[in-house]
Amino acid sequence: MDRLGFVKTVEVPEGDRLGFVILHHGELELMLQSRASLQHDLPAIASGPYRSALFLEVPDLGPIRQALAGWPLIVAGRTTFYGTEEIVVADPAGNHVCFAARKE
Repeated sequence: MDRLGFVKTVEVPEGDRLGFVILHHGELELMLQSRASLQHDLPAIASGPYRSALFLEVPDLGPIRQALAGWPLIVAGRTTFYGTEEIVVADPAGNHVCFAARKE
């Protein structure tokens, strides 16, 4: 945070450690989550093999759902404590991709 000028806006502990954090720098938002926290938050993602977990914020999930019709969903839909609606898919390379849209 100090070196790159990020400001911590959300912090969620996982036991005696940091489990999830949201950092801001201007218009840039960075979210980081430990694997232990992910196990409690989204076990469907944490329990299986994957290369990486990516988080993409989009203006609206409607076009994403339409484009991914018939694609196997890992998480068909959920609402987070920080105000996003999310779906999660696995891409052909083995990455888990979370698409999120802020609730208005």
